[in-house]
This record gives sequence, structure tokens and C-alpha cells, in this order.
Amino acid sequence: MQADIIMSVINGHDTLALLPTGGGKSICFQVPGLALEGLTLVISPLIALMKDQVENLKSRGIPAVAIYSGMHPREISNAIDNAVNGNTRFLYISPERLKTDTMKINLPLMGITLLAVDEAHCISQWGYDFRPPYLEIADARLLLPGVPVIALTATATPPVVEDIQRKLNFRNQNVFRKSFERPNLSYLVLREPDKMGRLLKIAQKVKGTGIVYVRNRKRTREIAEFLSQHGISASWYHAGLDSKTRDQRQSQWIKNEIRIIVSTNAFGMGIDKPDVRFVVHLDIPDNLEAYFQEAGRGGRDLKRSYAVMLFDDMDLESLQKNFENTYPEIKQIRQIYLALMNYASIPMGLGKDTSMDFDFTAFCTHYKFSLPIAHNALTLLGKEGYLMIDDALFSSSRIMVTIDKQDLYRFQVEHRKFNGLIKLLLRTYSGLFSSYVMVNEKALAHKAELSEEQVIYGLKKLHQFEVIHYLPESKSPQMVFLQPRIDERDVLVSKKFYYNRKKSAQERLNSVLSYVKSESECRSKMLLAYFGEIIDHDCGVCDYCKKEPANISALEYESIVVRIKALLTQKASTIVEISEEAYDVNEDKLLKVLQILLDGHYIALTEEMKYKWQ
Repeated sequence: MQADIIMSVINGHDTLALLPTGGGKSICFQVPGLALEGLTLVISPLIALMKDQVENLKSRGIPAVAIYSGMHPREISNAIDNAVNGNTRFLYISPERLKTDTMKINLPLMGITLLAVDEAHCISQWGYDFRPPYLEIADARLLLPGVPVIALTATATPPVVEDIQRKLNFRNQNVFRKSFERPNLSYLVLREPDKMGRLLKIAQKVKGTGIVYVRNRKRTREIAEFLSQHGISASWYHAGLDSKTRDQRQSQWIKNEIRIIVSTNAFGMGIDKPDVRFVVHLDIPDNLEAYFQEAGRGGRDLKRSYAVMLFDDMDLESLQKNFENTYPEIKQIRQIYLALMNYASIPMGLGKDTSMDFDFTAFCTHYKFSLPIAHNALTLLGKEGYLMIDDALFSSSRIMVTIDKQDLYRFQVEHRKFNGLIKLLLRTYSGLFSSYVMVNEKALAHKAELSEEQVIYGLKKLHQFEVIHYLPESKSPQMVFLQPRIDERDVLVSKKFYYNRKKSAQERLNSVLSYVKSESECRSKMLLAYFGEIIDHDCGVCDYCKKEPANISALEYESIVVRIKALLTQKASTIVEISEEAYDVNEDKLLKVLQILLDGHYIALTEEMKYKWQ
């Protein structure tokens, strides 16, 4: 389907592409972006994914750059200048960036021929990760008349599909929907009191690499160490680790040097590893969208793989409690905003685009805030466009040469002790005169047979001489303020949006609970139906399909059918009403007969969840 999507875009049509995780979404805008003359503007909310795609394109000789909050103003200015001057083919920005005056002024000057909106479900208030800044995209389209838009997502229910096209001002409805069915992926949901024991059995029985997802950062390490103690190669990953450690562990896992990675939901986005044999969830995700994306990282090579969710009664209670914490009262959100402004010493009316090192735990301890409530309040303030805190802002060192080649040569002649370092930089990295380039001080030190401290000292001195602009590696999470400070009473958390989103989240939570608790329907069927795809066959490989069928003789089967038919030809009935009528029939046998009748289209299920005779 990628070819059809690409041709739709090249022919100038607004296009919505629904492709499952691992379905190759980025190709659908990168190929047209290269085929069309001019620049492709990509809107994405995920900094880590932006960085990954930019480095991927640059490694293929394609000029690409990302702009996101937390970058140095000089970096941002340089990136915009390159885009305006035609030196960039792909410009990645966060949706918040569209609101800035600088971007509004420069957008029409960039020669944009394609607008790509990644994670497009974020524009819909019915989507599981609604972000109000995404609503700015429609205004940006007014500055780019005639430029087609391609929107991409791996998770959209039917109402969200309609809403995306409406919010992006599609000229005509145009949706490409690839089937989300994964016949090689076995979905297993198991009630398990001994989750660690079961995890160990899975790791021992299923060969190949795996991912284990948990909510808590601390548990990622504990579970990885538990697996290692039992002779299974494992490591842990979460957004709180520094960038070098994260990159190293991700690389080791991709190369099969580590067999299992235990992670929070920070892991997996943008990673293309086809041979993942199992994905285990030890905690129940908040919604089926997140679960489907994470589980879908298994078996992209189309070989048999397993998506296993292990749960117990405590998990069901925790899920409801987590939901309640996710939506603090608006009054609490405003209190936390006020505390944050005071903590950062930001005066009223100032602070826009400033950033600071942010220790979340110290902040909560100082003001005696509950960690979950404070975290979710900051998340909501982030989605409303007031601030951004993202552990992904851990970043490598970057440099750019700020003088022309003649002046640089003159400097080398006049300051011979820096000549060797400058030559090393020019030999090692290309593009230093036109854009910021990531550098590795340790690797430079190894090449120059110097200590890392000596290289860093030399780079800092060149920065002082204004020969280069040197941005050392950031080792702390950054809090970035996207708006000037306002009175906390003026913090707008729209009650309508707030309660609509809370209601939608409750509905998504109910869908997860129904999925987890269900024992009477094929897992694949349930997931596909949630995303609006109806199939008429069971997958044959999930825990429901593999369950030993109730042993029913032909005589028993006929007698149960007669009783069900007698009831349902009189009136449509719920499962409870059918059970009460057939009170003396074994429950498993009754459910089995109902399923056979459903599969054979002898009975049907109404919207009121009642069975009727066809």
C-alpha cells in the first residue's frame, strides 16, 4: 500500500495513511519528499523519533534537520536559515514551533512542497494522546496554499479517522487503510499470580529476542537483574538513563548482544528490529492503542511471535487508581504551575523559550507534592503548550564553525597550538561550516592520543575565540518554558476539553478491561474491531482460540441449540438472560455453543449487546 499512498501524495491529494506499527510510515512521506522539488515539513511530537529520522536521512546524504524546544537559539536560527536558503530537504519540527512568530514569518519563504503530520491521532480530542498544539497545523496550512498534507498514524479508531481529516482541513476525504491483522502474532492474556515465574518460563521456552514492558523505572532494573540471575541475557532501559547508555543498550539489543530489554514505554519508537519473538506486558497498558503499538513490535519478519499480557487482580485495581491520578483537579494543576514558576524563579510575563535543569523528585519533595499527581499535572500542562519536560533532551555535544574558511586558515596560522585540533575536526566531520554537527569528544581524544579533558578544553577555547560554537552534552533532563509566565488563575485548562478527554480516557480504560477480562472471543478479532476492522474468522493462535473446547456430544449440542433458539426467536436476550433460561447447562458448554452459532451466523449480537436469532 505504500506505493498507492506515495502516488496519492505526489499527485497533490491530501492523504491519511493508517499503517500498523512497523508498516513503514516514514517511507510514505520521505519518498514523495525526495520526488517533489522543495522542502518537506514534518510535524512530530516525539523528539527522540525526530532525531533518529534526521540522523538516518543524513547518513544517506539527504540534508535534514530537526528543530525542537530546548535547542540553543543559534542552532534554531541556523536551521531556519538553511531551510529558507534551500539547503535542507526535510525539516522536522514539534507542533509547538508552529506558534512562534519566527516560524510563521519564515514558513512561506521555505519553498515547502509537502506537509507531513506524524502521529496524526494527536490532533483529535478523541485520540488517546490529544495535544492542543496540533490544532495549529490547520492555521499553518493557510500560509502554504496548495501544499498537500500527508497524515500518518498507527492507531486510530473510526471517529478519530474522521476527526483527523476534519481538523487538518482535507480538501477531500482520502484514507488508505492497511489491514492491522497480524496472523503470525499470537495474543495471549493470562491471569497469573506468579508473573516472574511465568516470565522466566516464556524466556526459556521461546527462543530469540524479546521486550518486557513495565510502568515503573525501578522495576525495569529489578526484572532485568532477575532474568540475568537465571542465566538469561537482559538489560534495562528507561528515559531517565543518559543518552550514551540508552544508545549503547539499544544498539546491543538490535545486534543480539542482549537478548531481552526490560523497559518502560520509552523503548521501541522508531526501532526497526524484525526478529522480536516475544513482547511481554507485566503491567496492563492504559489503552488498547498503546498496547497494540507495543505488542506490534513483535514478529515484523512475519514469523511466529507472541504478545503476552500477564495480570492479576491487583493490576486491575492499580489500573483504575492510575486513571484517577492521571487527571488531577484543575485547581491542583494551577497550584503546581504556580509552584513550578516560583521554583524556576521566573518573573511574571517572562520566561518564554528559557530552559533549566529539572530534578522532578527534588521539586516534588520541596513542595510536598504527590509524585504521580505532579507528573500528570506537568504532562497536562505540556499538552496544553505551556511547557515541555522530556528526558529525551539528553543530547550529544554539537559544534559548528562560525567563521569562513579563509578566516579559519588565518586563525590556524596565528594560533598553531590549535592547528592539530582544527584539522582533526575537519577530517572527522563534514558540514561544519553550514550546520551544527554532533561530535564525540571521547572518539576525538582517541584519534588525537589525548585525554578527553584535553579535547573538551580545546573545544571550549575555540568557542571563546568565536572560531566554533560548541554546545557540550546535556546530562540533565531539561524543563523548557514555551510561554511567558502568567497568573495561575489564567492557566487555561479548558473544562470542556478536560472533561471530554477524561470521559474518552475512561472509555478507553473500559475497553482495556473488557479485553483483559474476556474469555469468550478471539483476541485478534477484539483488537481489530476496536480499530474499526471487522473480520469474519478467528485467528486460531490466541489464548482463546487455543483453549481446549468444551467437550460436547452431538446430542448435548442439539439440545442446547433447541433451548437457545426457543428463547431467541421470542426476544433478543443478553448472555445473563440466556444463562438463566439454561440454568442447568454447563457454562463452558453454553458459551461454546453460542460461539459456534455466532461463527455460523445463526445468531447475531445487537448494539445493545443482546443476542438475536437470524
